[in-house]
Amino acid sequence: MRGTALVVGATGIIGSAVARRLIAEGWTVHGLARNPKSEIEGLLPVAADLLEPASLAAALADVAPAHVFLATWLRQATEAENCRVNGAMVKNLLDALSPKATVRHVALVTGLKHYLGPFEAYAKSGTLPETPLREAQPRLKLQNFYYAQEDEVLAAAARDGFAWSVHRPHTVIGKAVGNAMNLGTTLAVFASICKATGRPFQWPGSQAQWRGLSDVTDARVLAEQLVWAATTPAARNEAFNIVNGDVFRWSWLWPRLAGWFGIEAQGFDGTVHPLEAQMADCGPLWREIAAKHGLVESELDRLASPWHTDLDLGRPLEVMTDMANSRKRGFAGYRATEDSFLDLFALLRADRLIP
Repeated sequence: MRGTALVVGATGIIGSAVARRLIAEGWTVHGLARNPKSEIEGLLPVAADLLEPASLAAALADVAPAHVFLATWLRQATEAENCRVNGAMVKNLLDALSPKATVRHVALVTGLKHYLGPFEAYAKSGTLPETPLREAQPRLKLQNFYYAQEDEVLAAAARDGFAWSVHRPHTVIGKAVGNAMNLGTTLAVFASICKATGRPFQWPGSQAQWRGLSDVTDARVLAEQLVWAATTPAARNEAFNIVNGDVFRWSWLWPRLAGWFGIEAQGFDGTVHPLEAQMADCGPLWREIAAKHGLVESELDRLASPWHTDLDLGRPLEVMTDMANSRKRGFAGYRATEDSFLDLFALLRADRLIP
């Protein structure tokens, strides 16, 4: 056994990926979620609400982890509420674990909104950072729930003496149902709808994203970095960007995604075509597709998050992410981005989530 871990958000894209990797490496893994039902063999479920300290303490009474992996958040109506709620979730968890005195490392997953700004001011003029994005870039002078989460981890680390790491992925590509930010599955569902109806597989985003360089993060690479940081002395008390390690242009990738589904791609035509509008009427249609093909999820909003995909693909700048901080400390994880998408599509089809 490598050790005992607590994965918070174990049913999400990131949490499920890191839980699988830890279990495969011989760890004892507890998975915390409000509804911790999971298909992951060997995961020990912990049902808890991070906003209810008393019930949280009770749920963790028999859990004494050495390593904690935080990969969860709750979207709120404003960034002020995002900061209050998501900061409290981290604080409540670490306060509940503090009396046990067993925690040696806490890994927090945030993301590139650290550099690009919160939802309310995302990638807006006046706050656009230089790219490639680097961990040493200062915080923006804006409210940001990622900063609130980081501050709670740092405060608890100072109090309890554990090491920490912060991980900042770009858009994460991986499988989860009911996830609020799920670009890969959203595009798979959109392509499936296009194939079923003859609609065009129309690029939804900006010219800058279509033509510029970009990168993404395979959930498996992120899980690899999380475990590496938790077990590598040189990675203690550092923030790390994490992407696949390659770069691409959407103008190159978009036709390849279309080709997997056997449909024709349409690129940037001078106008932004948000997916939220393109998919607004597709709930009943998806139920029909699900019934026809025997799919296991008939509710479109459990699979697709077009609002988030629009946020990513509509940005007015290209986004590349520097990986030097972890590379020079020995992290060598890599995935080819085309493989990240096509592997996901194949998994979604095998699990009967798309036709």
